[in-house]
Amino acid sequence: MSMKQEFVDAVKSGKVLAKKCTKCSHLHLATVYFCQNCGAKGFVNEILNGTGTVATYTIITVPPAGFEKYTPYAWVVMKIDDSELRVSGFLGGIGSPSQLPMGSRIKITGYDDRGILLEKQ
Repeated sequence: MSMKQEFVDAVKSGKVLAKKCTKCSHLHLATVYFCQNCGAKGFVNEILNGTGTVATYTIITVPPAGFEKYTPYAWVVMKIDDSELRVSGFLGGIGSPSQLPMGSRIKITGYDDRGILLEKQ
């Protein structure tokens, strides 16, 4: 199974697949070959809860082709709880900043053609 498929499968169950350095325990999101912190090459899988807070976002009211039916929505950068990792994803029904204050609690609910799906907690 590919790393991308493992990541998607974790997201579909509301989790995040991370790579933890076996030397310094630094967490990484993507497929990595060297630890960004210490340079070591050893990693183990770490499953993180798919909950966190809004770090930043943009509201989409003029969508790209194929996304018209989802408008308006927010493309959100989420800081994952208990880590410094961030993932970005789709949060539907957001038309104004008052609907999604910075720091709002959100969670991963799945994955589809829009990417990682998020919802407010």
